[in-house]
Amino acid sequence: MLTKTEVAQRIGRLQEALQGKGIDGALLVHPIDVYYFSGTRQNATLWVPARGDARLFVRKSLSRAREESCIEDTGPFPSSKEFPQLFGEDVRTVGFTFDVLPVQQYNYYAKLLPGREFVDVSVINRELRSVKSPWELERMHRSGAALGKVFRQVPEFLKVGMRELDLAAEFECRLRKAGGEGYVRMRAFNQELFQGLAVSATAGDPGFFDGPVTGRGLSAAAPHGASIEPIAADTPVLIDYTGVFDGYIVDMTRMFVIGKLVPALERAFATACAIQDWLAANLKPGAICEELFFKALEMAEGAGLGRNFMGAPGENAKFVGHGVGLELDEFPVLAQGFKVPLQAGQTIAIEPKFVIPGQGVIGIENTFAVSEGGGVKLTDIPDGIVHL
Repeated sequence: MLTKTEVAQRIGRLQEALQGKGIDGALLVHPIDVYYFSGTRQNATLWVPARGDARLFVRKSLSRAREESCIEDTGPFPSSKEFPQLFGEDVRTVGFTFDVLPVQQYNYYAKLLPGREFVDVSVINRELRSVKSPWELERMHRSGAALGKVFRQVPEFLKVGMRELDLAAEFECRLRKAGGEGYVRMRAFNQELFQGLAVSATAGDPGFFDGPVTGRGLSAAAPHGASIEPIAADTPVLIDYTGVFDGYIVDMTRMFVIGKLVPALERAFATACAIQDWLAANLKPGAICEELFFKALEMAEGAGLGRNFMGAPGENAKFVGHGVGLELDEFPVLAQGFKVPLQAGQTIAIEPKFVIPGQGVIGIENTFAVSEGGGVKLTDIPDGIVHL
């Protein structure tokens, strides 16, 4: 569980940012934001004034929130008559995370707090959360170790003829037994993910998911991940899963083949590893995210694989790395247009992958922490293709 010291430091950084922007306080309603700044993911709203003590208003479960919360003033959610009285006349500007706030909730709080100006603190929140404390990095190291143990077991159950779905189910069963929580939280609108994907025959199928590989899934309502197609010999098998432990996500991909791959796929895999290794070596404070992406793209193009980089031709994802933590799509992003410098303690999943129509999908993914010496690998098992 979170410690009061950890939460106090997080709230202190948020208050400093609010003061710098002239914002009187932030009302946090998104569950994982409430958890980050309080220590409990109960149904609650957290008020963090720019100065003074935070207050947690709980709808359900109050008893568990009081057990878990690091906020001293944790109490029931006030009535509509009582709520406005908790905010003095000096509170004129209130921050909300507009990136995840439904219009219905906006209107609800606007009615409760008439005359206040609501402003967006989404970027403030996401930038603060992107830098992980030593406490968080320790948990992500543990997540990486636990996920790696499951990946090492794949040769025990991967067989020719088994369905993609059977492979996914076995992997997920073992991951769950290892303590994986399974909650793959995503902040982006219209994105969702069920733990990960194990794909082979359908790996190159296009789909809605904002990543290089989607898979066909099981229906038009669930068009992501494993299908019922069988796994064949001499065909790449891509297993891309998250490990979620103590709420913290790491992301990892490994390649498997029963038999051997054609030389073109082997060369593409070598290129993916070279891109990953260059990026990892340059995950240092001050490096510009966009420039890292452009270097990765340059390396892919230099290998003659630019059109296949990060997706099938015409379906390419526009990034090569994404922040991870309590959510799968945190800051920073190694992408065009993301012209911000890296900071020590940020955690990034680097996933150079290639989709080659008619041949298959190949690539690698690991989660790294930004440090002065370059990326520290949090998913530390061998990267090479596992031949069975």
